[in-house]
Amino acid sequence: MFAVIETGGKQYRVSAGQKLKVEKLNAEAGANLLLDKVLLVADGEDVKVGAPYVDGAKVEAKVLGQGRADKVIVFRYHSKTRYRKKKGHRQHFTELEITSIK
Repeated sequence: MFAVIETGGKQYRVSAGQKLKVEKLNAEAGANLLLDKVLLVADGEDVKVGAPYVDGAKVEAKVLGQGRADKVIVFRYHSKTRYRKKKGHRQHFTELEITSIK
């Protein structure tokens, strides 16, 4: 059984027991979340597709922690003009463990 959920402007294919990193959510570590923006639920041959969301479908998740991803270097360069800019960025994320799909 799996579901497709939407959070943080992105879509994720999830199943029970899976761990994933999503855009930062305001939740403490150890808290339980209820994700209700479910786009698709599939259980074998039984597939429910939402328009845009599946009515009554919910995905429960446990927050494992908050963190920041590795640094990404943003470097801008124009040749022959002495233009160089170097910038770093670390994106915040929330790590979730999917407990059940209903």
